[in-house]
Amino acid sequence: MDTERVKCLIIGSGPAGYTAAIYASRANLSPVLYEGLQPGGQLTTTTDVENFPGYPEGISGPQLMEDLRKQAERFGTDLRYGVATAADLSQKPYRVTIDDEKVIEADTIIIATGAAAKYLGLEDEKKYAGIGVSACATCDGFFYRKKVVAVVGGGDTACEEASYLAGLASKVYLIVRKPFLRASKIMQERVMGNEKIEVLFEHNAVGLYGEGGVEGVHLVKRMGQPDEERYDLPIDGFFLAIGHEPNSGIFKPYLDTDEVGYILTEPGTPRTKVPGVFAAGDVADPHYRQAITAAASGCKAAIEAERYLLNG
Repeated sequence: MDTERVKCLIIGSGPAGYTAAIYASRANLSPVLYEGLQPGGQLTTTTDVENFPGYPEGISGPQLMEDLRKQAERFGTDLRYGVATAADLSQKPYRVTIDDEKVIEADTIIIATGAAAKYLGLEDEKKYAGIGVSACATCDGFFYRKKVVAVVGGGDTACEEASYLAGLASKVYLIVRKPFLRASKIMQERVMGNEKIEVLFEHNAVGLYGEGGVEGVHLVKRMGQPDEERYDLPIDGFFLAIGHEPNSGIFKPYLDTDEVGYILTEPGTPRTKVPGVFAAGDVADPHYRQAITAAASGCKAAIEAERYLLNG
């Protein structure tokens, strides 16, 4: 298998990966960045980004990522298409296999592989992506001011998203499969005490409808039961809040993760338990999941990689 040695390997191409590349390039680390399955990451599926500093008129997700990519390229980052398919962090130099056919030996690695929002698996979720379907209330809630939205999920995240959206929308439906909420007691109380939120227990969303955007959701109440009911509920926005899947699988044998799979780092730093291996962005962030926090952690990771190499 073809093998190549590099000083700094960056895996992933969202705000964390590209920002790490900008800093690593400027520090003369000659970084090699593999862009992964979705160059630009989750933001490429977002239409308008209005909360990234420096863009008073807002910017489209794909354009923001293209700008970051060009900036990384300008300073000399070696940008490549390819997916990390295996890793060996047991000894230095660390080894990462790309597309099952090439091995990169690296002195430092920045893991910026992100996390993917979990979806219900409905065909309509793809159809209405960016035109009524979202997996991030903080990112897209603003577009639904004084409108009617639905949130799917019954855990803390769903309750948090519903509460956030209630501050913007005129009405929020919380669609819960089970006859109860899994969320912590305080979050349950917050939801139940909010007059704008209506919880629909024992409901399954089975489809969406609308011309040129979401206009409603097809619901089934008590699915599979003798008293099953099917009806349509008019809504303007459909928010998924059933969790995220961090793309950390190949690193799990070597790094500590939480029960979901988020890579654990030393508090306040991108340092993992393996010296010279850093995690940045959503793969290590179950809490904020914003472009700006991912970019900041990418910056930290590159500075840490530079210091690590200096102190070798």
